[in-house]
Amino acid sequence: MKRSIYSDEHEAFRDSVRRFYAELLPEQDDWIAAGAPPRSFWASAGKLGLLGIQIPEEFGGGGVDSFLFNAVLTEEAQHAGLALGGLRVHTDICMPYYLHHASDEQKARWLPQLATGEAVAALAMTEPGAGSDVRSITTTARRDGDQYILNGAKTFISNGANADLLIVAARQAESADRGALSLLVVERGMPGFETGRQLKKIGLKGQDLAELSFADVRVPVANLLGEEGQGFAYLTSNLAQERLSIAVNSQAAAVAALNRTIEYVSNRKVFGSKLSSFQNTKFELAACATEIEAGQALVDQALMANERGELDPVDAAKVKLFATELQGRVLDRCLQLFGGYGFMEEYPISRAYVDARAARLYAGSSEIMKIIIAKSLGLR
Repeated sequence: MKRSIYSDEHEAFRDSVRRFYAELLPEQDDWIAAGAPPRSFWASAGKLGLLGIQIPEEFGGGGVDSFLFNAVLTEEAQHAGLALGGLRVHTDICMPYYLHHASDEQKARWLPQLATGEAVAALAMTEPGAGSDVRSITTTARRDGDQYILNGAKTFISNGANADLLIVAARQAESADRGALSLLVVERGMPGFETGRQLKKIGLKGQDLAELSFADVRVPVANLLGEEGQGFAYLTSNLAQERLSIAVNSQAAAVAALNRTIEYVSNRKVFGSKLSSFQNTKFELAACATEIEAGQALVDQALMANERGELDPVDAAKVKLFATELQGRVLDRCLQLFGGYGFMEEYPISRAYVDARAARLYAGSSEIMKIIIAKSLGLR
């Protein structure tokens, strides 16, 4: 059913994306074995204009000022059964920093590469001792003439193993204010920058997650993103869209799981009858469908608020909390209806079930979302 938030242009875009993803699906096992999509994926996505939707046309992008196209990309990935979190990191999470905070010279230097897929983007914020508590970041940047000397370590960095342009959050070494962060763009190949081990995860195995280290990396001042000392404000200002992106993905995953389960129970026979004919099956799927519709209303409301520039951090926390918890509940109930087959890797539902668990952890855990919401209620 066509949702009212989407125009005919969005739906035409959806058709082309769906065809592209269908071609990629046979490659997914290779991605999982390698731990990341190949560079050819990024080149193909760039050629189709999927990587630079909001990038101005002068820099090779689509010049479209709408996040709804990004939402379509995410929804169709789940429809196809593709785990493309790395794509969302590039388009939904990293791109706004370049679009909103890069200088004209930096845009001319980096945006064309990001649009074509020549450069893959990553955001290096999380550290072994600093996750949601951004003020606890210990990576330092010390000014030395026309360079910064960067030292520190990052972990759990999506796209970290394959990124070419990494936005690194670092504390001003000269400042006593631990909140005085700056964002530096580190380019692959800079001396002292090393990619550590690619982390092994229980899910999302087709996208890389890596440790990074910086040992006296000399980053040109020309690679400072935005203003010095304003990194904390930049990071927090983009969190609402980042959390919305995750909510869209979780909601789409729940929809896909329901559709796959309906198809399975309609064909599977148990004790001589279709599994879909059992009352428990009907009750379980009816409950999932109702929850999903409620989640869709919340997600669509947040998407439209984001389009108007009105999505605030509290509402973003609410939609992420609801959609990611919904994803977990729906995937659990749907997998149960597959019986033992749901535990087999060859069934997409098993992969979707394991992949779902991360959504309640990254970009702020469910508990962090509840703290944000509780504060908005005046609870201290």
